[in-house]
Amino acid sequence: MKTITTTAALAEFCTEAARHPYVTVDTEFLRERTYYSKLCLVQLAMPGSDDSNAVLVDPLAKDISLEPLYDLFRDTSVVKVFHAARQDLEIFFVEAEVFPEPLFDTQVAAMVCGFGDQVGYETLVRKIARAGVDKSSRFTDWSRRPLSEAQKKYALADVTHLRQIYEFLAEKLEESGRARWVAEELETLTNPETYITHPREAWKRVKTRTNSPKFLAIVRELAAFRESYAQERNVPRNRVFKDDALVELASLKPANSEELGRARLLLREARRGEIAEGILKAVAAGLSVKPGDMPQPDRSRDKLQVNPALADLLRVLLKAKTEQEGVAAKLIAAAADLDAISAGERNLPALKGWRHEVFGSDALRLCQGEIALTAEGSDVRVVKV
Repeated sequence: MKTITTTAALAEFCTEAARHPYVTVDTEFLRERTYYSKLCLVQLAMPGSDDSNAVLVDPLAKDISLEPLYDLFRDTSVVKVFHAARQDLEIFFVEAEVFPEPLFDTQVAAMVCGFGDQVGYETLVRKIARAGVDKSSRFTDWSRRPLSEAQKKYALADVTHLRQIYEFLAEKLEESGRARWVAEELETLTNPETYITHPREAWKRVKTRTNSPKFLAIVRELAAFRESYAQERNVPRNRVFKDDALVELASLKPANSEELGRARLLLREARRGEIAEGILKAVAAGLSVKPGDMPQPDRSRDKLQVNPALADLLRVLLKAKTEQEGVAAKLIAAAADLDAISAGERNLPALKGWRHEVFGSDALRLCQGEIALTAEGSDVRVVKV
């Protein structure tokens, strides 16, 4: 197993890889102690049937720059193949503001090809490559050096089997004409906004039991402070203070250190210094927000009058369509989306793009009474009314 530790060696590999139609890519990283993922290893493989065309790249080595790899990512003549690429792409975007182009995600492709919802790599290795994957090194510390032989073997397997999986799925997509379905799904993965967390929007991820705008104004300020503090110091947001402590602080509304000390859920480190000062300033800012500037909860679906019977029919239609097309149901629509459609909502992904072709068109016709569903043995059929 070859491990690359210099820029020159990486450039040599990437130059050779650029002569091939695709390269498989994976990463190992740590995120437990930082806000942003710490890249610890990159695995790469060119087409082949053994380990000879695969390498491990050590980004922690002193004499290496990943710029040759980023140049390969920018080379549109080479497909970059990942499995469940989101976290990998976030790392490369944060590190170098680069996205691999063109991109192929075998998890997305497998869902389109009927392998189920969010199918795991091990499942695809077993079903397509007819092999097994030793996951014993999965949760090891990838930042420690030297890496063990078991770690290296595990890491390399994540890109060597991926070659066969990619070739199989790419052929299936070509046969079925669904390559553009995958392309539509990957647009989100290569959108910078997917990986940018704006502190002023962080409050929307915090679950609260009250939707009072006054309360949410304090939640917004506390969440914004926490997010900014965590980003600037590259520490996990929960190391600043957790969501339950944030909600407690929004309820207590502490105005000074003494009142802050009454918070039961706040970590000891957050009761003093910069974090304590930030909390008090955030609470004060939240209390001073004018009514017109207070955040409003998303009530867009509260007013929807869900038709339970129609929603059930849409579920039957979705199941029938996905079984017929061999596509994962969750890739098309969630249960909440079906309820929304039955209530008259039309601005939904399930009714656009390739989803409209597979499901959305007939879903709208069903809502309008233009078609009905009938059973033929174990199958559900669509019939015109």
